Amino acid sequence: MAEGDLTVLANAKQWLNVSTTNDDALLTRLVSAASQFVQTYLNRTIASAAYVENRTGSGSDTLALANYPCTAVSSLIIATVPVSPSPDGLQAGYVFDDRFIYLIGNAYAASAFPGTAPNRFPKWPPQGVQISYTAGFATTPLDIEQAVLELIALKYSDRQHMGQVSKSIQGEVVSFFMGDMPKGVQTILNNYKKVIPV
Repeated sequence: MAEGDLTVLANAKQWLNVSTTNDDALLTRLVSAASQFVQTYLNRTIASAAYVENRTGSGSDTLALANYPCTAVSSLIIATVPVSPSPDGLQAGYVFDDRFIYLIGNAYAASAFPGTAPNRFPKWPPQGVQISYTAGFATTPLDIEQAVLELIALKYSDRQHMGQVSKSIQGEVVSFFMGDMPKGVQTILNNYKKVIPV
């Protein structure tokens, strides 16, 4: 399994009902290609990864994270001032959920940012908020994996009729799908499509 793959060869073969090893190299390539296509479409990485993000503050006590779901925050620095995590979600510091990081109480010395409340992400200096965190899924969500399997199946079968829109078989006309992805796959993926944080 290559880095970034959203399913494994065995699952692809099971979905395609392929029991031989004749097409293993082709299917391995299709697993990686379909996984990359999905993540490009979603504009995000699905697997858990570490990120360091430099952002301009929102002016509020809430800042959206660019990658999600967030599972851990290792540090928050606002214009070189480290901010500690809140020990209980009530005392001063920061807390986070899967999409946002929040400031609570007097999270940093007010003197560091004149004119800014100490529980706000300051808009000045630009790109002055640095967040180091981990986000993503430990395992590929089943519906995303199923979408990848259906794309693999589509491309695997396309080999038999590349570029053909339809053909006649024993007097019956058979039409072939010519789009980027089936509507059902697109519907699943749209649930995970990355929204640019504000």
